[in-house]
Amino acid sequence: MTAFAAFAQLAHPSLAVEELEIDLLLEALFQRHGYDFRDYDRALVRRKLLGAMAARELKTLSALQERVLHEPGAASNLLRALALQPAALFDDPAWAREARAVLGKSLRSAPVPRVWLAECAGIGEAWTLAILLHEEGLLARTEIFATVANDELLAEVREASIDAATLPALQERYLQAGGSGNLADYLELRDGRAVLLPRLRARITWAGYNLVTDASFNEFQAILCCRALADFGPMLRQRVLRLFHDSLARFGVLAIDRELAPGDAHAGVYQALSETLPWYRRVG
Repeated sequence: MTAFAAFAQLAHPSLAVEELEIDLLLEALFQRHGYDFRDYDRALVRRKLLGAMAARELKTLSALQERVLHEPGAASNLLRALALQPAALFDDPAWAREARAVLGKSLRSAPVPRVWLAECAGIGEAWTLAILLHEEGLLARTEIFATVANDELLAEVREASIDAATLPALQERYLQAGGSGNLADYLELRDGRAVLLPRLRARITWAGYNLVTDASFNEFQAILCCRALADFGPMLRQRVLRLFHDSLARFGVLAIDRELAPGDAHAGVYQALSETLPWYRRVG
């Protein structure tokens, strides 16, 4: 807690009560359900919790905690509110263009490249990567590991689809991302819904994995975590950067949310690959 925050709590006792309620609610989520948001960015968590409280027309966070502990389905709903929000297909054309350029060069020398989408933002992020790697001629021998911490979200992404009515807008973003064909050619249409072709989908392995608590589980030629890392508090961020270092092969690629600072874990072993986005190669 900063000195300013401590002063604010002394000046406004209700803020101290609210902070205590947040601590107790996050502890309850961890102890009862095993999901640990205690070291996430506190301002972001507070905003999401207050939004969940308002959506349920509750007056206190303690009331929200009571529901989480005793009401069926309440914990799942809150976990959805706290979790990383799903990304749309090709929702960040600039990132996709960079991924084409960097991964297209970096993965070619590996016999069977492994790419980890850590705390993946749903099918939008995973399918985007699969399509651009296919267009770079790499997907057929690349293994994509897309991990999420929430078991219910994991079950959903395995069966997820997109609204076929959105394809014209998605096609425009796909072209902005460097695509040169027809996005619909990579999708199967069924009853107004679209899913990635089975041969592309087969290169994606979905798995449960908790960045907060789990250890390194493989060696990867690329680790991409450009969305979730921004939600982590300072201590957790350093823990995850150390985990990525332990999981990334030498000369592998790391893509994160912002530039590495000199004090970041293992910052000295990375070489910048882009002038505009925080993409790095591990050189040490």
